[in-house]
Amino acid sequence: MKLLFDENLSRRLVRLLQEDFPGSEHVLASGLGSPLDEELFRLAAARGFVLVTQDKDFQELSALRGAPPKVVWLRLGNSSTNAVAALLRSSKAVLAEFVADPTKALLMLANRTAS
Repeated sequence: MKLLFDENLSRRLVRLLQEDFPGSEHVLASGLGSPLDEELFRLAAARGFVLVTQDKDFQELSALRGAPPKVVWLRLGNSSTNAVAALLRSSKAVLAEFVADPTKALLMLANRTAS
C-alpha cells in the first residue's frame, strides 16, 4: 500500500517507511507545492494512495465524499517524526485490513497511552 503524506507531516517519513510502505510519497514531491485540501484529496484518489494526515479537514472530506482515497487521520498531538513512523509501522496490519475493506473510508490512529 502506498501512503501519501500531507504537507504537515515530515518528508522524512517517506525514507523512514520505504521498506514497510514502498511507493509512498510526500505531497511536496507531487509538484503541487502546497495544494488545497480538495486538490490533495483528488491527487490521492487518482494515484491510488492512502492519504495520511493530521488535518481534521480531511476527516470531514472523507465523511462527505467517501473513498477513494482512503484517509488515515493521525491523532498524535505534538509527536516526533520517529513516533509517527513507529505508529504507522506498528499499525501495518490494521492499515492493510482498512484498505481491503470497501465499506471503510477513514481510519483514525492515535497514541496508545498508559492510564
